[in-house]
Amino acid sequence: MNENFFAIIEARAPTDRDQILLRTAEGVTHSYQDMLDSTARVANALADLGLNVGDRVSAQLEKSVEGLWLYLGVLRAGLVFHPLNPAYALDEMRYFLENAAPALFVCDPSRADDYAPLCRELGVEKLLTLDANGRGTWFDTAAAASSQCAIAPRAADDLAALLYSSGTTGRPKGIMLTHRNLASNAGVLVDTWGFKTDDVLLHALPIYHVHGLFVAIHCVLMSGSSMLWLDGLDVALIRRLLPEASVMMGVPTYYTRLLSDPDFGASDCPSMRLFISGSAPLLKETFIEFRDRVGHDILERYGMSETGMNTSNPLDGERKPGTVGFPLRGTEVRITDSQGAALPVGEIGELQVRGDNVFKGYWGMPEKTAADFTDDGWFITGDQGMIDGEGYVSIVGRSKDMVITGGLNVYPKEVELLINDIPGVLESAVFGVPHPDFGEAVVAAVVTEAGATVSVSQINDTLYDKLARFKQPKKIEFLDALPRNAMGKVQKKQLREEWNEPFE
Repeated sequence: MNENFFAIIEARAPTDRDQILLRTAEGVTHSYQDMLDSTARVANALADLGLNVGDRVSAQLEKSVEGLWLYLGVLRAGLVFHPLNPAYALDEMRYFLENAAPALFVCDPSRADDYAPLCRELGVEKLLTLDANGRGTWFDTAAAASSQCAIAPRAADDLAALLYSSGTTGRPKGIMLTHRNLASNAGVLVDTWGFKTDDVLLHALPIYHVHGLFVAIHCVLMSGSSMLWLDGLDVALIRRLLPEASVMMGVPTYYTRLLSDPDFGASDCPSMRLFISGSAPLLKETFIEFRDRVGHDILERYGMSETGMNTSNPLDGERKPGTVGFPLRGTEVRITDSQGAALPVGEIGELQVRGDNVFKGYWGMPEKTAADFTDDGWFITGDQGMIDGEGYVSIVGRSKDMVITGGLNVYPKEVELLINDIPGVLESAVFGVPHPDFGEAVVAAVVTEAGATVSVSQINDTLYDKLARFKQPKKIEFLDALPRNAMGKVQKKQLREEWNEPFE
């Protein structure tokens, strides 16, 4: 039996292959047969380029239908897909390309001249391009290939995707996701959220991380349904297309932006059955305002790059604001103390998960993998959680101090290391504070050396080309000293509590 996830997708496709899979905002449609033909061309093109089963394909692309075909074609060919945020700067990309060692890197044509020397230096032999309109040297290569191709045989435990999540030490970790990880999670979500062939998903998410690429698209493909394909968050466009949709997935920012339009309301959603939120905590106030305005309870769920989705509020039943619902079928969740002992109902502790959705390990980091798993096979998420008497899970904090801004993860250490390297800076602490639109905003507290003069503009200029924009602080404060506890550890909780300048 071929356990390639793409083989499962093909088996779940509608019998009528002419059924629409997606329609763009401009009205261009693509059928399931188009998907099968296009992914075959991708797989053949990859083989013609000399790529072999298990090779990595790195892609830093703006959202496009052709970018989706690339991902699915990589799976079909038995290769490993490595998506990258288009906002990453050249300095950040050096590590990803060196560590993943892809056989092919596909980027936007506007960046090819910058990346060509880097690829030569790192031994990445093949560099091709694809723009937001789906055109470039990769498109030309794939378009010339045959539309007939078998699906490469893969085992369930073979690698399907490689995602990177920066560590608290500043060194990014490659998350190895298998065909079993993707297939098991997708199948459970289709059932949990009631996806049927007649559903239409409004897809406005980016496709370089788990939420947009895996959760949203896999639910469509595994149910034989369709989606409305938007380039990104555009409130006017979303309002225009919502009457044609039945499901929408978004980060909390999407919902706060919709609510900021005073004309948005129930009349925009005549056929909607489900709004889903994830990637960042949904404020209770947003949940209540959306319910009052639209008449829908947003369904909040909880997942990670390492695990896909772990929990979900129910499709039928009470969706409790401030919680992420119940463990998904096949996923176990437990709360432990710092020594790993299980805690009783209602107590806050370390949230751990176990199941077929949990990743294989960190790429080339066996010691880090071992450190993040317990002896009995539970993954230590780094999140602090609680399970109430009814079984609802709540995420109450992040022990690793990660900031989630607009649904994107920012690991403070990565930013701090760059700030600390600036001449005249003694030390810094980066943390998140509440923001009405992004959920959290990145703030940096900076201490300078005695007699040194460092400006906000100097720090901003230093970070400008070294970090993706979403990681750069929205506010920089200079302090005489960072608050510390008796053991000398910087107290970021105190910094967050002392922040008293609201973002408008």
